[in-house]
Amino acid sequence: MADALRIEPLTGDALRRHLADLADLRIAVFRAFPYLYEGSRAYEERYLATYADAPGSVIVGARDGDRLVGAATGLPLRHEPDTVTRPLADAGLDVGRVFYYGESVLLPDYRGRGVGVRFFTEREAHARRLGGFDHAVFCAVDRPDDHPRRPAGHVPLDGFWRNRGFRPLPGVTCRFSWRDLDEDGESEKLMRFWIKDLA
Repeated sequence: MADALRIEPLTGDALRRHLADLADLRIAVFRAFPYLYEGSRAYEERYLATYADAPGSVIVGARDGDRLVGAATGLPLRHEPDTVTRPLADAGLDVGRVFYYGESVLLPDYRGRGVGVRFFTEREAHARRLGGFDHAVFCAVDRPDDHPRRPAGHVPLDGFWRNRGFRPLPGVTCRFSWRDLDEDGESEKLMRFWIKDLA
């Protein structure tokens, strides 16, 4: 039951203690469509180092007992690489006043219980506690409608994101590289940005 879960922001030393658990969650959850991520510890270590080192970063953890079953990340956008910040700066946003949501990952058995909503509200609350942010943004992978691995009946999360107050940023994209399940090596994936006004 969702009400038996502990959902709380993790920062500082508590955040660092859960980075390995978050890596395992990302590898497990992102194997599914639309990410199709063939995870590796080397990739995870590179990616998650940003959250360990960046002032203002947060992991919102969902724990069932001592087990981390879900997590969502966020940090001030200025700590992200130029490949992420540049498209938003080019769109007229002040990078220093944007809070970036990294990902939300939750094991399938815990979905549909309101945990995903809490992930969004807790990250927004963290950004507001830090202060100085006009917007929250995230980006999501854009797979073609005819992708061969798209499951029958797949429903994108657009409606869920809109219900959290986000809207697409038309034409604003970036690219991330990872290895898909059926690939021999990493390839670039198109990511589209969504934004919410916090001011």
